[in-house]
Amino acid sequence: MTESVKPADARKHRWNSHRDQRRREFIDAALRVLDAEGPELLMDSVATEAGVSKPVLYRYFSDKAALISALAERGSELLLARLMPAITANGPVLDRVSGAVGAYFAVIDEHPNLYWLIARSGFADPSLGWTAVHPDKESIANALTAVFGDYMRMFGLDSGAAEPWANGVIGLVQSTGEWWLRRRSMSRTHVVAYVTQLIWAALTGILRDAGIEIDPDKPLPAVRPRLRIRRAEQS
Repeated sequence: MTESVKPADARKHRWNSHRDQRRREFIDAALRVLDAEGPELLMDSVATEAGVSKPVLYRYFSDKAALISALAERGSELLLARLMPAITANGPVLDRVSGAVGAYFAVIDEHPNLYWLIARSGFADPSLGWTAVHPDKESIANALTAVFGDYMRMFGLDSGAAEPWANGVIGLVQSTGEWWLRRRSMSRTHVVAYVTQLIWAALTGILRDAGIEIDPDKPLPAVRPRLRIRRAEQS
């Protein structure tokens, strides 16, 4: 027999659901303010955009830092939603590299003020942006390490290089992305193509030295079932 839900528990569940929904609405409002006004994120502007008073806003976020942390989480969600499908895709190998690089640049291009807000927030490593605030950077590195490691073992190479390579690729993309946001000296299409070319040359060069040639227009052989990506646990 199924145990009935106590009225107090039901009310608590409804309240928590309502509170979560309101928090999401306020985060959405803050993101719209960032996109429209710049990375300063004035709390007055957020409250106005959300249609509430500042005291109401502070009931859900104890201070500005708490709202910035929530925005960092939203930024990570946006990034993961674009990036992970490209990393774990089964299409032509060069398309996978280009797709992953393009996904990162698309997110920072669409929400540059969110990137700068997190990078300047003081509780994040300013060289890494929002991906340093939450464990998603590690999740991305773990996913990329798994992909590299699987294929290196399949090709008979030392898979010990997979983790430093994965983190090196991530660092390259992030560093170039921040440079591009500052300078905007070329189109997004061009910078994605240049970064893709550099990563591709490095990977295929290493394989070529080992006597392995891969066709950029064909998928790599399947080495395991599709990866199940889990967020890294916070310590």
